[in-house]
Amino acid sequence: MTTTSWVTMQQNNSLFHSLPQPWNQILPHVAALMVWGMLFGVIYLLRSFFLLLFLTFVFSYIQAQSVNRLAPYIKNRILRVLLVALVILSVITAAGIFLVPKVKKQTEVFVSQFTTYLTRVDQEIFTLTARYPLLGEIFPEISGTSSDEETEKRTLKHSPTATMLQQLLRLGDADAPGGPQNLSHVLGTLGNIGGKIASVASAFLLSLLFSFLIVLDLANLGTSVHSLESTKLRFIYQSVTPNIRDFSLVLGKALEAQLIIAIINSILTAVGISLLGLGEHLAFLSMIVFFCSFFPVIGVFISSIPICLIALQTQGLQTMLLAILLIIIIHLIEGYILNPRIYGSYMRINSVIILFILTIGGKLFGVWGLILGVPVCTYVFGHAIRFRDTDGQGSTGSPAIDA
Repeated sequence: MTTTSWVTMQQNNSLFHSLPQPWNQILPHVAALMVWGMLFGVIYLLRSFFLLLFLTFVFSYIQAQSVNRLAPYIKNRILRVLLVALVILSVITAAGIFLVPKVKKQTEVFVSQFTTYLTRVDQEIFTLTARYPLLGEIFPEISGTSSDEETEKRTLKHSPTATMLQQLLRLGDADAPGGPQNLSHVLGTLGNIGGKIASVASAFLLSLLFSFLIVLDLANLGTSVHSLESTKLRFIYQSVTPNIRDFSLVLGKALEAQLIIAIINSILTAVGISLLGLGEHLAFLSMIVFFCSFFPVIGVFISSIPICLIALQTQGLQTMLLAILLIIIIHLIEGYILNPRIYGSYMRINSVIILFILTIGGKLFGVWGLILGVPVCTYVFGHAIRFRDTDGQGSTGSPAIDA
């Protein structure tokens, strides 16, 4: 927060000093709670448009940052905005023409053969159980026969691999009524990826248009918003604007860093998959890795499942072990090279804390909790709860969460 805004807020709070005690201390907090309650109420009412709002924010932040970085090379701002928008639109169009059809086709193949993949894993599990009976005693749910005929008769409900996947992905209790259908429902949703892509295409296009218009007229929009400080909505403006600005910067930096990491992870995975002889599944597996990279820690496990299943089914156990080694190497590169260099210190959070955040966020808010949980907690503990210096230098403590 700048010195000017801080002083202005202090002057605004002084309006309550003329009231008798304890109202002069209570009313500012009550008013602030009302303002934030109204803000969250508006967000709740617009929840059906959350994807559009989120994508608009992401594209606006990426374009604004790119436009600023091109300033030393291209002086005309409108030209910079048009150039950045053209590049982004070209990349998305190329992906839609060349990549999406391949992803759709390979996803449908993966879903149609998913039961076959599980059967192959079950065979390996039963073979290990027969060879090492101690495994059957430790994990009774994987005990069984290694007979191919019996294995083929097993369904998702009786497959130990499907049971472990349900527990890993938190899809519900396999023994509960309707529990076995959860995994099938996920597969059905994944198999209908073409329809899902079509359903979000309008949100993508609208967010691109809105973000372009926002960045193009960003200076005038900023002036218009700042003019609210001279209206009767002054208190609302001063209560929420600094916090929204700080949160937007934290979220934007986090998503930008995660986007770079996702791209690098996808490229490294694509190279490794090609070397392992899984090139015919390249588009699907790379896309899974790309999207799962936005889920810290847990995304590694989710994206590893299809890679290992396909490697085992098509190339055998040895290739699957090599795939696991590849995933570990990429994860080590991400954790010890990419994260420190790209994220820096402001988003450095202990992995155990991230798991707690993802567990709670995913339970309460689903996918959005997984995507936004870490940035929100980073903002809360790194900015929102810290005291601000009146000289405009920011919080009195470190903005990072060094657990």
